[in-house]
Amino acid sequence: MNANDNTSSPAVVRVAPSPTGDPHVGTAYMALFNYALAQTTGGRFILRIEDTDRTRYQEDSERQITEALTWLGLSYHEGPDVGGPNGPYRQSERTDIYRENTQTLIDNGTAYRCFCTPERLAELRRAQRARKEPPGYDGLCRGLLPEEVEAKLAENTPFVIRLKVPKDRAVVFHDELRGDVEIEGKTIDDQVLLKSDGFPTYHLANVVDDHLMEVTDVIRAEEWITSTPKHVLLYEAFGWEKPRFRHMPLLRNKDKSKISKRKNPTSLIWYKENGYLPEALLNFLALMGYSSPDGEEMFDLASMLRDFDVKRISTSSPVFDMDKLLWLNGEYIRADSEANLTQRVLDHLAYRRERGLEPDAAEADVLAWIDANGGLDGDAARDFVGRTMPLVQERIKTLQEYAPLTRCFFASDVSGYAQEEMVPKKRNAGEVEDLLRGIVGALEKLESWDTASIEALLRSLCEEYSWKPRELFQPVRVAVTGSKISPPLFETMELLGRETTLARLGAAVEV
Repeated sequence: MNANDNTSSPAVVRVAPSPTGDPHVGTAYMALFNYALAQTTGGRFILRIEDTDRTRYQEDSERQITEALTWLGLSYHEGPDVGGPNGPYRQSERTDIYRENTQTLIDNGTAYRCFCTPERLAELRRAQRARKEPPGYDGLCRGLLPEEVEAKLAENTPFVIRLKVPKDRAVVFHDELRGDVEIEGKTIDDQVLLKSDGFPTYHLANVVDDHLMEVTDVIRAEEWITSTPKHVLLYEAFGWEKPRFRHMPLLRNKDKSKISKRKNPTSLIWYKENGYLPEALLNFLALMGYSSPDGEEMFDLASMLRDFDVKRISTSSPVFDMDKLLWLNGEYIRADSEANLTQRVLDHLAYRRERGLEPDAAEADVLAWIDANGGLDGDAARDFVGRTMPLVQERIKTLQEYAPLTRCFFASDVSGYAQEEMVPKKRNAGEVEDLLRGIVGALEKLESWDTASIEALLRSLCEEYSWKPRELFQPVRVAVTGSKISPPLFETMELLGRETTLARLGAAVEV
């Protein structure tokens, strides 16, 4: 156990996403801090799937959640795909457990059946809005006599089960990050615990599962603070010990609004598809709610676990700054070995193909060359991509940027550029044509085809033609690579080889 941690025993924690779409970056954010607490106390980290909202359930979402957590390196000790002593780990498979526990609450008088129709509840809400009152159940069925309840049950009248919230006192709980929180009971709705279809609401399932799975510490987003009094009341109603609560600050857009896909990508799949490294994303998410003891911004998961102290978690609102994430991702790419980054690029291309993502022109050219030379797992692809890596590693910030920057090495034709791109300011097309003819002639006579010899020759031609280096290199770069933006020119020409380079320069003369 970390000496700085304020738990006295191994922490049992969980992350409980809903399979209602792509796994959310907020799930990774919460999973990271739960994982860190479990790892640093010798505890257990549980993945639980909260799939009781059947109207929004998406069949493939659970698999995507488990794959995303695996990609990030946040392995869990218990979960639907790995098992464990406290399963099942899908709430839809635990409905009998919730019904049994709900009956306990009815029997001890802390919950009651509500037979109000949806139409009555809708009318109640309309009337409350008209009076500018906060919406909430008015407790009509709370006072039903036992014989009235039995009569409605005999008539098979649909019902939900609600929590009987004490309205005459405040509910107080302690947040390990924020101190004591107090909310008046009269402001808390008689929350539905079990819906008419027999499925539990979040509040009931959450408390029952946390208790039965022996969860000791609940780390979740601050938006659940207002719901925590309901959970506290449920723990009291069952006579169960409460876990420790920590409510993390929400991830925010730059305008301080809650992060949303309208303003920032929120899907973990999007980050993988677009070439972000898992260690960079984890580092970035850690910075959203934590600071390392030495103040360093770049630290991997192992470093975070070595120094982790829950007291260093911040409650200030973190801004999800994509520019910061992009910078951090670039730093991790530059720190990687060429061999490992080569494999990551190949794996990234393979992943995008497996996902059925439509490649752009650059990616299509790279894939076409690789397919023609043994495929993504072949030695030829690994060797050639590895040879390009020293030219681009310092220039790319994501794996997805590799193909656009290296297309010139893989494409059979790069002549889709406009003539204007080859003509520097204060020069004309005729001057460029004469220059390129002279360069072709000089390169044809070059004895040694290597970076140093190519650079020396081109720089000598600057003097001969009275062109500044930047002016002369522009048409050569566009002709050879198809773009004004490319890897280092002389190294690129060496790797392309004499034949390809001269052919492209010759084609440029025709342009």
